[in-house]
Amino acid sequence: MKILIVGSGAREHALAYKCSLSQLVKHVYVAPGNAGTGNEPNVSNVNIPAHDIEKLVAFASNNEIDITIIGPDLPLEMGIVNAFQDSQLLCFGPTKEAAKLEWSKEFCKDFLTRHNVLTGQYKAFSTMERAIDYLYTLQPPFVIKADGLASGKGVVIAQTYQQADDVIYNALHGDVFGEAGKRIVIEQFLEGIEMSFTIITDGNNVVPLTTSQDYKQLYINGPMTGGMGSASPSPITTPSLYKTILNEIVFPIVRGMAAENNLFVGFMYIGLMISPDGIPKVLEVNSRIGDPECQVLMMRMMSDLVPYIQGALTKTLDKVPILLWSRSRAVNVVLASRGYPHSVGTGKLIEGLHSTTPFTKIFHGATIEVPGARGEVMTNGGRVLNVCALGQTFKQARNAAYNRAKEIYWDGMYYRDDIGLLNEETTQI
Repeated sequence: MKILIVGSGAREHALAYKCSLSQLVKHVYVAPGNAGTGNEPNVSNVNIPAHDIEKLVAFASNNEIDITIIGPDLPLEMGIVNAFQDSQLLCFGPTKEAAKLEWSKEFCKDFLTRHNVLTGQYKAFSTMERAIDYLYTLQPPFVIKADGLASGKGVVIAQTYQQADDVIYNALHGDVFGEAGKRIVIEQFLEGIEMSFTIITDGNNVVPLTTSQDYKQLYINGPMTGGMGSASPSPITTPSLYKTILNEIVFPIVRGMAAENNLFVGFMYIGLMISPDGIPKVLEVNSRIGDPECQVLMMRMMSDLVPYIQGALTKTLDKVPILLWSRSRAVNVVLASRGYPHSVGTGKLIEGLHSTTPFTKIFHGATIEVPGARGEVMTNGGRVLNVCALGQTFKQARNAAYNRAKEIYWDGMYYRDDIGLLNEETTQI
């Protein structure tokens, strides 16, 4: 079997790595990939951007690709799965219509409300006056989101009315969220601990993955990013909570989409807030596997991933075995460039990549090889590397990840120093 993975980040590197280990897979292609995927055994990069749907369809057809897996959100919004289906090609991900759960926050919140799935109070606006009127019916802090896709950076938590006023103005009349923020959603701020809950679904049946947690802010109480690290499993997971999430959130979403003739096939990542009294509420629904959550999930997954993707695409997910998970803890520390999540410099030579450490794996996020210097790698964006490690405890996994991170250097490298502390030592994630 030949697999094509669309995307260029650490999530795609982790998926390519996991698929390449499958005995069912002959070769994995990544479009466009990065320096890490290009040097992974049994994996090749393809120089086609993730948004160039026509060329991706042609490549899959001409190279007899058996399954294409979509990593990032933008191609899903653009309808890449629809295009592959039109060409009779298997593509793992939701259609453009089903992916609207992610690319329109307003649609998602309306959908959750229709299907009685717990979420925070909200309203959507495209005019300043109505947004401000609604704002003053709430108490701070406030959650203000771009309605459209903003690469994980379309959220601001405003602590005061004045700060919220400024964010709303800059979104609707400025360019704080770009085109994605020309319509915004103002949400109730939910107290608690966040959890990431990921599933594979064929539109009717569900295979839940283990839980994880994403460190969204650049630093504690800092600006939102695409994710500065992750850990798995979530230490607040209990059998009772897991069952509640499945029965009261996951199944109503999947069945609700099917009932609305919007069958959802693919990875679905649900961001949850678990209140102090243990009640889960939905913060967001993503039409893909999360980044940086995917990396720790792939580190802990003992089963072959490919049969579950096949099962989803052939509507036989109810016939696959139970997924097996390592009892180890996993921690992922994102190494970013100075300036992220805003503009960053690129082309910085990365040192210390070539040593190896037991129980660790580096997934590349934004890297390219130095032209003419085989094996040399330089930065090519904001979230450059993901240093992942396993351990019997979170402490062991943290120590392994940070010890490996300290061996790496480029001018302007930055990372948080609290990834993996979780609620055992801090509840601010």
